[in-house]
Amino acid sequence: MTEQQFRYCGLNVALKALTGKWKPVVLFHLFHNADIRSNELWRVIPKVSKKVLLEQLRQMEDDGLILREERHHFPPEVYYRLSEKGKALGTALVGLEAWANEHAPAQVADILAQEKHPPLSGQEK
Repeated sequence: MTEQQFRYCGLNVALKALTGKWKPVVLFHLFHNADIRSNELWRVIPKVSKKVLLEQLRQMEDDGLILREERHHFPPEVYYRLSEKGKALGTALVGLEAWANEHAPAQVADILAQEKHPPLSGQEK
């Protein structure tokens, strides 16, 4: 496969949609929550700046992976949830998790011990 063929193949499109330091973490939280406020996301993802988080959320919204909803309360609140397209990623992400569990179990164990989060396949949405 040439570089030009790769540029237009489905794998590259999928990887671009998922590439970003915080996108997988955001998707993890959205798979485990029906919807979540942007401020809650910012609080549960340590070390991310609000600016970078909002950029990543906008990119995922532009890619059709998540939906943004403004609720007009006082103060106004913004919620995010997975779109149908984003939910369809679940199978692929569970497959990637299974791959990591099989081929990099020590790294997975270290991460789970540090983060104390359930694996993605532990809950279905």
